[in-house]
Amino acid sequence: MKSAEEVHNNELKSRRRFLQGAAGVAITLPWLESLPLYAEEGPSDAANKPPVRFGCIWFSNGVEPEHWWAKDQDGEMQIGPGLAPMMPHRKDMNFIRGLYNEDAFVAKSPHLGRAPNVLSGAAVSMDPSVIRCGKTMDQLMAEHIGGKTAVPSLVLGVEPNELRLEDGLSMIYASAVSWATDTKPATKEIYPARAFDRLFGDGRGRELDQTILDSVLDQAHGLQSKVSSHDQRKLGEYFDSIRDVEKRIDQASKGQRLEGWRPSLTEPNMERPADDLPQNVPDHMRLMMDIVVLAFQMDKTRIATCMLNNDLSQMNFKFLDGVSGALHLDLTHNGKDPHKEAMYLKTNQYHVEQFAYLVDRMKGIDEGEGTLLDNSMMMLCSSLFDGDSHSAEQLPILLAGSAGGTLKTGRILDYLERGNDNRRAASLHLSIMDRMGVELEGFADSRSRLADI
Repeated sequence: MKSAEEVHNNELKSRRRFLQGAAGVAITLPWLESLPLYAEEGPSDAANKPPVRFGCIWFSNGVEPEHWWAKDQDGEMQIGPGLAPMMPHRKDMNFIRGLYNEDAFVAKSPHLGRAPNVLSGAAVSMDPSVIRCGKTMDQLMAEHIGGKTAVPSLVLGVEPNELRLEDGLSMIYASAVSWATDTKPATKEIYPARAFDRLFGDGRGRELDQTILDSVLDQAHGLQSKVSSHDQRKLGEYFDSIRDVEKRIDQASKGQRLEGWRPSLTEPNMERPADDLPQNVPDHMRLMMDIVVLAFQMDKTRIATCMLNNDLSQMNFKFLDGVSGALHLDLTHNGKDPHKEAMYLKTNQYHVEQFAYLVDRMKGIDEGEGTLLDNSMMMLCSSLFDGDSHSAEQLPILLAGSAGGTLKTGRILDYLERGNDNRRAASLHLSIMDRMGVELEGFADSRSRLADI
C-alpha cells in the first residue's frame, strides 16, 4: 500500500503536465519551479529546467537598408529608425548582419524564389509544374522533438494562402515560410479562434467554453495550496492570460471593422455568416502574438512560426498614422519618393513593433531562474534586405532570447566580411537546432555552425 507521501508526490507528478477538466479537456500548466518536471524516463536535473523554445516571426517585402542598422557606441548598441520599437530590448537581442541563402540569392523570381526558403535554404523550383522548396528547419525540429508536446509545431499567419500565379509560379510560395516536406507547406492557421482551440480545445475543434475552463480552474485552486507563493502568482497570471485571449477573440470576431479595401456595399445583401476572423490588422497580429506566448508558456508546443503577412502582400497599412493610399508592396517600390519612403518606414517599424510586443510579454513571464524569453530563441526576419531593389545578398535578422542561458545577447554580429562559406543562414539554423536538442551533421548548404552563436 502506498504511503500518503507517495500518493501526494504522484499527484504532483500527474498535475505537472496538465489539469483535466470536464468532457476530457486538459490544459497544460506553465513551468512551475516548485513542481519538478518529470520526463518519461524519470526525474533528472535537466528535466527540472524549463525547455528551450524557438519562434520565427516573418514579415514581407524586406526593409529600407538606410534605416535597418545597429552599431556600437561607447559599449552600447545603437539601432536605426527601422528598429526603434526594440530600443528597450537591445540587451535581450542579437543584431545579425550579412547572412544569406545562396540559392535564394540567385533565384530568378525576386520574391517567390526567396520567401519560401528563408528557413530551409533550399532552391525553389522555377518549373511552374513542380512545387518544391525544401523542408524547413522548424518542421525538421518538430519531427525530432514535437512528440514531447501536444502540438508538434504551431504555424500561424494573418493573410490567407493565395492560389493565383506570379512570375508564372504558384503564390503558395508567397504564402508559406514553414514547409512540412520539400513539396508541401505546413498548414498555416490564420483564425485565432482555431489556433486557440488547438491549445485549449478537446482535440475535435470545440472551443474551451466557460464551464470547461471553470472546472479546470477549480482544480487549479486545489493545486495552489501545494505550490510556492511565487508559483501561486504565476498560476493566477497564466489563467488570467487565457481569459484575456478568449475574450479578445470573441470581441474581434464580432467587430465590423474592415482592413484594407472597402466593398461596394455598405450593408450585406445576404444573411451574415458566422465570422470568427478578426476584422482589422492590429487586432489580428496581436492575437497571434499572444497565442504564441500562451503556447510556449503552457508548453503546448516549443516551435512556432508566424507570417505577419504574405510575400507580395496587398495589405493596406492605412490604419497607421501618416500612412494612406498605397498598398504595402507599392510603398516598398517607392521610387525614392520621400513621402512614400516615410510611409514604408512606418510599416517596417510596425512589423518590428509586433516582435517587440512579443519579446516584452515573454520577458514579463517568470520561469525558473529567468523568464520565458530567457528560455527561448525568437527570430524576426524577412527574405529580402532592400525591399525596393529585391536584394538578397543578406537577410535582416534579429535573434532575441538566450536559449536557457546558452546564448549571449546584446551583441552586433556582422558576418558580411567573413566570406560566403562563413555567412550561410543554414549555419545559424544548425546552431539553433543544436540548442533545441536536434543535432545534425549538416543542413541545406551548410556543414558548420555559425561562429559566435
